[in-house]
Amino acid sequence: MTPDSLDSQSTDFAIDALDGDDDLTGVLSVEAESFTNPWTREMYAWELQNRSVCHIYVVRVPGERVVGFCAFWLVFDEIHINNVAMRPAFRGRGLGTALMVHVLAEARRLGARRATLEVRASNTGALRLYEQLGFYVAATRRHYYTNPVEDALILWRDDQPGQPASGLEGSQDR
Repeated sequence: MTPDSLDSQSTDFAIDALDGDDDLTGVLSVEAESFTNPWTREMYAWELQNRSVCHIYVVRVPGERVVGFCAFWLVFDEIHINNVAMRPAFRGRGLGTALMVHVLAEARRLGARRATLEVRASNTGALRLYEQLGFYVAATRRHYYTNPVEDALILWRDDQPGQPASGLEGSQDR
């Protein structure tokens, strides 16, 4: 399957918990394609020493072990989303939305009732996705990012009683 043949209605993908070194290699590859300051294998290895706090989910499609991922910390009743990325060739096809819906549902299952993350102020695509998922801008961190220097918007999402874990009406985990 090629990226062009995949669309948001496709069921030919899976979202799984990170499973071993091959998955971590895939995460690092997505990092390198997506960020100007990607995390290193050592940074992830340190994170993964505490699996009760650090959670990583990966998106798979036929023929590709990892095309996207989300890494987050679970601390009490909150998650802090550290990194979310999709290979550029697979963006705009609904996989990022499916991943985030899955992560928010899993976080809720684990007891989280709030979620937070930072995003580059210029990342309009990500901001649009996060707003659709019920995140709101709570603050700005000036000059948070480097290469290039840019502000980070701090986003929060608070679950409301009766609100779907995804924040999207009628959405389903795949």
